[in-house]
Amino acid sequence: MVNLKTLPGIQLKKIDLNSYLFWIIFFIATSSFVASAQIQSSDKNRPNVLFIMVDDLRPELGCYGHAYAKTPNIDRLAARSAVFNKHYVVVPTCGASRAALLTGRLPRKPEDLTNEVMEHRSGIGSGDRSADPESFVEQFRRNGYYTVGIGKISHSTDGYVYKYLDPVSERRELPNSWDDLFFNPGKWKTGWNAFFGYADGTNRNALKGEVKPYEAADVTDEGYPDGLTAARAVEKIGELASRGKPFFLGVGFFKPHLPFNAPKRYWDLYDPREIPPVPYPGLPEGVHPASLQASGEFNAYRRGEAKASLSGTLSEDYARKLRHGYMASVSYVDAQIGKLLDALRASGLERNTIVILWGDHGWHLGDHRVWGKHTLSEWSLRSPLIMAVPGIRKGSVSDHVVSSIDIYPTLMSLCHLPAPDSLEGKVILPRSGFFSISRHHRQAFGFFNRGVTMRNSRYRLTRYYRVEKPDIELYDHLTDPYEHVNIAARRPGLTRRLIRRLPPSAALYNVR
Repeated sequence: MVNLKTLPGIQLKKIDLNSYLFWIIFFIATSSFVASAQIQSSDKNRPNVLFIMVDDLRPELGCYGHAYAKTPNIDRLAARSAVFNKHYVVVPTCGASRAALLTGRLPRKPEDLTNEVMEHRSGIGSGDRSADPESFVEQFRRNGYYTVGIGKISHSTDGYVYKYLDPVSERRELPNSWDDLFFNPGKWKTGWNAFFGYADGTNRNALKGEVKPYEAADVTDEGYPDGLTAARAVEKIGELASRGKPFFLGVGFFKPHLPFNAPKRYWDLYDPREIPPVPYPGLPEGVHPASLQASGEFNAYRRGEAKASLSGTLSEDYARKLRHGYMASVSYVDAQIGKLLDALRASGLERNTIVILWGDHGWHLGDHRVWGKHTLSEWSLRSPLIMAVPGIRKGSVSDHVVSSIDIYPTLMSLCHLPAPDSLEGKVILPRSGFFSISRHHRQAFGFFNRGVTMRNSRYRLTRYYRVEKPDIELYDHLTDPYEHVNIAARRPGLTRRLIRRLPPSAALYNVR
């Protein structure tokens, strides 16, 4: 042991205890002040996030090349954003698609393909916290962000777990993610009633499906639920501007989910004769009907003019009316998104806020004779992804294939936050502003209907774990962008090579 007294130049003096304590306290207080100032400075530099989720939104938008679509607000967002032209969700159903987005992980168990997956993962509102955050929203919250949810973020329409016809419960679907959770159900009283609501305050559930799948009531935007959601979000943006703390604001809109209900003025934006028919309304060749679906959700609206079926197409007039209703609903939600963008600009938050617009999956509008989602096709799995990041990649378009699971790690990178090791996606838009998509990452996987699919820059390869044949499908998007001819039998070598890229999925469907 070194004896300080023997070292040259060292003179030990008697220490005044009061002076010693004074300097210790002064040092601690000064350090705390500096640390606090650094945190506050860091908070001011951290970008906010406005994440807009839209239900059943296929990329039928002006900024995706559909000039007839009346979507001026989404288009102006796209003009200052990175637009991902080939974004694919993981599961073509609401709850499971959102779960993959929120967790950054592919499905592992059969329950991961259900709408209730986040209820089970979070212990149905228990609030117990594990090492892994339940969602990227919780990861923001753990790292000092103020988190607010308005509307449908996970599967629940208002963030609480209860059945369609039950009263609203107190159990949160994501118990650890939100500092504040809001929803205004208006005259519909509950979130699920509002989700299926009509302008007179009725809803599909209470009327047991005895309703039409569309409505054009002469009401204001607040005459349907999404107008109320937009009003609450605008109000909250004003409050957030004065907090001085980085925030994550998630806003989930219902439309264009069925029923296609929108104020009449959005229907009036369109001449139905100018809405183009779907490019391929027939059944795909070399495909078993088990790969498709019988439009059960659509047919649950029993007052519609006709039932959809794989055995035939709807009449031209009825199909046009339904597409008209879908596009009116898209334009209605576009107007609500415009209100959020205007509020962000008016509050001064726009210059330091990342804005993301994401569709939870696509929707067949009669494509392949299907009206709905729930298929492993381009129509169900492709959806819009638009990312506005202050200072980078304005008005750029990426044709690289990306997946919803890439959004979590990308957000962590853009906001200078740690990413959990469990994430399976990759950063697709880093802070440098250059698209960061490696050659080996240009593929996206999808799961549903006892099948797994892979989409790369040219092909879609799908394998089903079922008895019906054929159970392998291959589409060449270079020559067949509408997936109407299965060429797996014609290209066996290519099919074998692509099958090897599929993730193991037998356990997902309890196949031994």
